[in-house]
Amino acid sequence: MTIGRRDDTTRLIGLLLGTENDWPRAFETLVRRLGAVTHRGAEHELRTERITIEPFDLRDPVRYDVVIDRLAWWYYHPREWLKKAALVDDTYLLNNPFTFQAMEKHSAYCAMIRLGFDIPDTVLVPYKNPVDHEKWAYTAATYNLPFDLDEVAGRVGYPMYMKPFDGGAWRGVSRVDDPAALHAAYDQSGQMLMHLQAAVTPFDSFARSLTIGPETKIMKFRPELPMHDRYEVAHAFLPPEAGMEILTLSRTINAFFRWEFNSCEALVSGTSVRPIDYANACPDIAITSLHYYFPWAITQLVSWSIFCAVSGRRPRVDTSSRDWFDVADDPELSWSDKLGRYALLADRYFQADEYREFCSHALASLPDLVRDWVASADFDALLVETVRTTYPAHEHDRFVAHFRGLLGLWVTDQAAA
Repeated sequence: MTIGRRDDTTRLIGLLLGTENDWPRAFETLVRRLGAVTHRGAEHELRTERITIEPFDLRDPVRYDVVIDRLAWWYYHPREWLKKAALVDDTYLLNNPFTFQAMEKHSAYCAMIRLGFDIPDTVLVPYKNPVDHEKWAYTAATYNLPFDLDEVAGRVGYPMYMKPFDGGAWRGVSRVDDPAALHAAYDQSGQMLMHLQAAVTPFDSFARSLTIGPETKIMKFRPELPMHDRYEVAHAFLPPEAGMEILTLSRTINAFFRWEFNSCEALVSGTSVRPIDYANACPDIAITSLHYYFPWAITQLVSWSIFCAVSGRRPRVDTSSRDWFDVADDPELSWSDKLGRYALLADRYFQADEYREFCSHALASLPDLVRDWVASADFDALLVETVRTTYPAHEHDRFVAHFRGLLGLWVTDQAAA
């Protein structure tokens, strides 16, 4: 983790990984094929490295210019190493471990309510089971007021969802349609701290947006289907007003919390947007779920990581919430005006103009490189290997054909663009 820093002409991007292997191999391959990039007259060699976990001295230097973190949301040792890297060494992190630890889904709901987004009614209820702490019994007996769960649910309204305040990849999420389901879900929650959130019903579209740096892709999402079918290939499925609001919401959340790599879920009825989930420390980027959209995602991840490494972009551990609240609290601004101001704040944080200019010059060859690689036998071998490690043997042929078809469609669409 912590050997001395490399020379000034090489930029090192670290990958802090759990069980994933598909997108990391894609990332490593594309960086290697891209080669050196030139920025402001200087040539920068690019390297990637998978980070290992070991004891670290708080004063040991960190070699990485950028770290993409896919592990620290649940594994605390590397989380603390990331904090040290940011505070001591100015390492640029995707994502900010400080705000993801302190400002989980609950905090994200609160912040976006303050900014005026139409979050469904949400109530935080106390733990079902006692907290394992010696002071719990006295504190609870003295200060915890009795409450009527049915009365709270009546205020939220059926149907609703019960879900952990801090998220966790669908952990503990239950749809609650009646009092019996309410009490069953609460009894099962144990020591998980739970939200009750009103369901949005009916709705026209479930939109899931993936934002990396200043770029966002909005995808039609079908959570009721198996993972390989959840992302539908659908273009222009939203009214323009709803699409623009989701774009602004996605980038606002990331800029507000200093997140770089995050997904957002919203339910759309006509032009009405109801955000329901937008704090995902480890957003989905697997080939076997994103399929058609995977090349876009890996292109943006490579581009933003290289921009941060090469341009010397400085990490921001702290937030500037007052800038956002000043917009939210201005009675002279319409909702449309506020969205416009939020978009400007997000673009400023992400250096959107500078980034896009960087992509058009230093990374001008990357889109064609990605297209050619996705069409190659090398990529197909990665796809086949990923399918074989993801699905049972009797489903291999089916899913190889399925994903080849979707990714082949993407290649065809790029050629026609």
